[in-house]
Amino acid sequence: MVVSLNRQVYSEPTQDKQALLAFISQVPHENRVQWNASDSACDWVGVQCDANRSSIYSLRLPGVGLVGQIPENTIGKLTQLRVLSLRSNRLSGGLPADFSDLTLLRNLYLQDNRFSGEFPLSLPELSRLTRLDLSSNNFTGPIPFAVNNLTHLTGLFLQNNGFQGTLPSISQSSLVNFSVANNSLNGSIPASLTRFPASSFAGNLALCGGPLPPCSPFFPSPAPTPNTTPTPQIPSRKKSKKLSTAAIVAISVGSALIFLLLLLILFLCLRRHQRGQAAKSPKPPATTRSAAAAGADPGTSSSKDDVTGGSVEGERNKLVFFGGGIYSFDLEDLLRASAEVLGKGSVGTSYKAVLEEGTTVVVKRLKDVVVTKKEFESQMEILGKIKHDNVVPLRAYYYSKDEKLLVYDFMAAGSLSALLHGSRGSGRTPLNWDNRMRIALSTARGLAHLHVSGKVVHGNIKASNVLLRADQDGCLADVGLNLLFGSSTPPNRVAGYHAPEVVERHARSPSNRTCTALVYCNGMCVSTVPDQRPDMPDVVRMIEEINRGETDDGLRQSSDEPSKGSDGHTPSQSRTPPHSVTP
Repeated sequence: MVVSLNRQVYSEPTQDKQALLAFISQVPHENRVQWNASDSACDWVGVQCDANRSSIYSLRLPGVGLVGQIPENTIGKLTQLRVLSLRSNRLSGGLPADFSDLTLLRNLYLQDNRFSGEFPLSLPELSRLTRLDLSSNNFTGPIPFAVNNLTHLTGLFLQNNGFQGTLPSISQSSLVNFSVANNSLNGSIPASLTRFPASSFAGNLALCGGPLPPCSPFFPSPAPTPNTTPTPQIPSRKKSKKLSTAAIVAISVGSALIFLLLLLILFLCLRRHQRGQAAKSPKPPATTRSAAAAGADPGTSSSKDDVTGGSVEGERNKLVFFGGGIYSFDLEDLLRASAEVLGKGSVGTSYKAVLEEGTTVVVKRLKDVVVTKKEFESQMEILGKIKHDNVVPLRAYYYSKDEKLLVYDFMAAGSLSALLHGSRGSGRTPLNWDNRMRIALSTARGLAHLHVSGKVVHGNIKASNVLLRADQDGCLADVGLNLLFGSSTPPNRVAGYHAPEVVERHARSPSNRTCTALVYCNGMCVSTVPDQRPDMPDVVRMIEEINRGETDDGLRQSSDEPSKGSDGHTPSQSRTPPHSVTP
């Protein structure tokens, strides 16, 4: 009985796994989905199972480079699926008929693809759908009245397609978000949809009524039925009536054309404004509230231009990833993520971003970067290749004229600085000697890897740049960022330890060497090993040697002054002492 129960709890969704393997083998992709058939499907990237691991209830593969049609007998076999996200790929054609078997599906995200054909007939059968997003595809034909079968719908997004005909009366009271903008719809807006703003219908030049301007008849109302009793009429007056009717028709047609022309001008102005906004660089995640997963090193870029046919500028929505596809999200996901500020440092602000699928990353927004784009990308390529257990890996970066973003793994244990100084209350647990030694040694291993294997100088070593793993090993963060701020960056810009090879030449003057020697002397006096502390006579001797060395430096400097004779000696002195004279 116990054995059968354990098998039930830890069972493998075998049928769902075979369906997904069939899907990924039949649909070309850009090597961003790395599913190992020997692993459990519940452990694959983008896949989530129920608590018993017996079925798959969520499949999220946004922006992974899927190309072509969705085959039948693949995704349609995931009958327990609740969430399906295939957005920002290059999927085309229509949806397979067996999508109607996904009767438990609640959220369907298919936007930013190349699907075509009429509105999928299988979708109105998914009566439990709450959010349906088919925006930014190539669907055509009418929007069916059968959409009313989706009685639980809260969000319906059909914008940026080629839907035609009139809008059906969609009467779901639960509908909160709705958009059919930028289609080819015509006629008047149904009364059940007039509660939505004009932006939900923008871009449909033949739509009218509701939040849009009222509908006006293209032709005037028919003339009254003439009396059956004939009445004598003057020929000239009859001719005048015909001219009057033609004039009315001409005025009506002209007014309608002028109205359509004004709408077209307004639409073009709005599009130009939107393109102007799109040209601006994206901002980091807001504190009150996204690139496909990468290929192999060096980094591969993921851009919304790849799936929308270049509808926005090339620099927009581009993340460059490293690390062989460990993450599967794009810049849009990143900007929509809920985030909080972790801290503001000398090189920028760090944010903790929690993405829609639950992935947590750290986004660092750099400030005052002075290097060129080519130099920035070259440095990122170097940093992206650094792989060591004690160095926080750079997962992705974004570069634009106004914004530079870096994406790192999130280290939940925090920094060494927070561990040492963060809590001052009575309940604070001090960091014992063993853990201090462990952190120091592991951090030193990471630093040695940078210097020996990576040929990279950290440039800003301090306690806040030493992050901790769950096993209390230290990891170096903010590696190699000092080069992004140029050689003219003041020394106090980064307040941590500076390696000698990145320190200005003037910092190694004789006076600074004297200070260094004094600091070393003080360090010996407070050594943790009592036997290594010098006696007072030794301290006096060391100080005298330091002073003697400073005096020698001064003499060497004075020997270069122009008051010397031609032979290099001071005129008031002779090369040999005078001989004594015996009286």
